[in-house]
Amino acid sequence: MELFKTERLALRHCELFDDEFVLELLNTPAWLAYIGDRQVHDEEAARQYIRRVPFKSYEENGFGLYTVVHLETEKAIGLCGFIKRTYLQFPDLGFAFLPEYWKKGYAYEAAQQLIQWGFENLETKKFHAITLPGNQASIGLLTKLGFKYEHEFISDDTSELLKLFSLYSSR
Repeated sequence: MELFKTERLALRHCELFDDEFVLELLNTPAWLAYIGDRQVHDEEAARQYIRRVPFKSYEENGFGLYTVVHLETEKAIGLCGFIKRTYLQFPDLGFAFLPEYWKKGYAYEAAQQLIQWGFENLETKKFHAITLPGNQASIGLLTKLGFKYEHEFISDDTSELLKLFSLYSSR
């Protein structure tokens, strides 16, 4: 199910056939360093992750992580979406892209359109985003998207020190 298209990208529901892409993405050095090892080391584990994370979130929350597809190549290049975390009041914007697609504006393009879609389709006037303090690339993207830094906190689920950012609807 496709959510929307931008000039260069499409965002659609993550599907079981995304298993090879998910396996690759979840084992990139950046994912492992800034998000963590999800123990996804083969295609079956990738399918289990898709069922456990995106599928479960779509069912329970009406949103989740979406596959970002490059329209010209029809290749999955990243994940971008909203995550409902028990310790945050509002949906958390999350994104990760394969390294060869960094610094080309894809993450900004996908996230900007997703935020607009979220404010129009989800019953929220605010989005959160969290990141490790050392993840300068994510902090830069969040700032460019208009998110404002709020404070640092220790996450309930990982006990890591995180930076919390927020974006309010202009409506």
